[in-house]
Amino acid sequence: MAGGVMVSAGETGKNYPGKMTGAVLMACVIAAFGGLIFGYDIGISGEIHEKGWSYFYEAIFERFFPSVYRKESGLTSANQYCKFDSETLTLFTSSLYLLALIASFFAASVTRLFGRRVSMFFGGAVFLVGAIINGAAKNIAMLIIGRMLLGVGVGFANQSVPLYLSEMAPYKYRGALNIGFQLMITIGILAANILNFFTDKIKAGYGWRISLGGAAVPAIMITVGSFFVPDTPNSILERNNATKAKEMLRKIRGTNDVDEEFNDLVAATEASKLVEHPWKNIWMRKYRPQLVFSVLIPFFQQVTGINVIMFYAPVLFKTLGFGGNASLMSAVITGLVNVIATLVSIALVDRKGRRFLFLAGGIQMFIFQFAVGGLIGGKFGTSGVATISGGYAAGVVICICCYVAAFAWSWGPLGWLVPSEIYPLEIRSAAQSINVAVNMLFTFIIAQVFLKMLCVMKFGLFFFFGGFVFIMTVFVYFFLPETKGIPIEEMSRVWRSHWYWKRFVGEEEIELEKPVKFVA
Repeated sequence: MAGGVMVSAGETGKNYPGKMTGAVLMACVIAAFGGLIFGYDIGISGEIHEKGWSYFYEAIFERFFPSVYRKESGLTSANQYCKFDSETLTLFTSSLYLLALIASFFAASVTRLFGRRVSMFFGGAVFLVGAIINGAAKNIAMLIIGRMLLGVGVGFANQSVPLYLSEMAPYKYRGALNIGFQLMITIGILAANILNFFTDKIKAGYGWRISLGGAAVPAIMITVGSFFVPDTPNSILERNNATKAKEMLRKIRGTNDVDEEFNDLVAATEASKLVEHPWKNIWMRKYRPQLVFSVLIPFFQQVTGINVIMFYAPVLFKTLGFGGNASLMSAVITGLVNVIATLVSIALVDRKGRRFLFLAGGIQMFIFQFAVGGLIGGKFGTSGVATISGGYAAGVVICICCYVAAFAWSWGPLGWLVPSEIYPLEIRSAAQSINVAVNMLFTFIIAQVFLKMLCVMKFGLFFFFGGFVFIMTVFVYFFLPETKGIPIEEMSRVWRSHWYWKRFVGEEEIELEKPVKFVA
């Protein structure tokens, strides 16, 4: 196939026995709760602009974000593109992602030395403390400190959970189970949207505390849940307990016939032990494909423009002329589309493959990104001052929903799935940290500059992100091999079959792939 290679499990010579067991399903569902904290924060971060406005703006906007307050009050420009442009507001919103970036590198060492579930516990616990501080905030310092702790929690969870899911899942169902993480992100966003819709109606002035403090609920779920999930056989082997690792593999696969898979895990572990400095080794030529994708996939995921839609959804809808409640309701609708489309991805990813979803989703996103930009440009032009009719607004919402649906069944979940399944064990923790760090870095950058870019570029911003959607779709077509149905410890074989990446994989890697026989 041009631009890629289709490889099945049969072509790798591997067909591990085993089935989807209740133990695996339960463990993956609980671990996926780590996505709830990230999703809930995305929903809250977008709507903090709206939440205080109706009844308790004096507690948020007038005190902490006075420039936005004056614009909302009509005391300054009514330009719809620029009314939310505030450095303090964007700093508060995006500070979490800078801390998540930093925390992800520390999480790599914790994940490698102590296991995936310890990282999940630590991430949930720190996020819980941050949620409590935010809910009880008395001043902007408490808000920012709490948000920084939320960032540490997100960094640890996003680093460990995708790895856990990819290692725990049977290879035939790895895609669906890993996308459970993205599903929980979308559910977290939706839950925040719904909660904000109701807290917006509280006139007593404490609704914002309920919304911010509500982050404690998903934090408790992942913190407590981490005590009830086993560690992965890969992680147990990394910590030199082969007997326990084989027992765990038998349990989660539902069969005693695990010798072939276990021997491959042992071979990967032995190769991992030869790598003393994974942060240094990841730059080696033979790891070039994994390094490229650990950087470009999260980069492209963020420059799709999805944060324009989801991260600032209430702001965008209000900018389009919706009322306060209508903007929140529109965000709820968008959240529902996000959840439903993610379920579509779960149903298709192990049947149609990763490339199919990437390419089809990219085409759909490109079309509707330009449609949204055209509709907004046609109404507001460059002045940013206009009124919008109900029918016209409905058209914008429909296009936005089509765009969100495309992202939710393609680049949203696959942006976490594909990086987590392509790394060999010896660099897996380090590479996943790079993936998270790049994701958080560009989330931070976009959060910092989006409102300014909207003010300067106006409706052209949608065309700007649409250009990136085109580039990344072409990139996937030519450079991403199909990883569907490939056992995670056999994944390096896809690079040797790819028209471009095979030049980076030499005989040295072939030697490392030879199985090491081990009897537990």
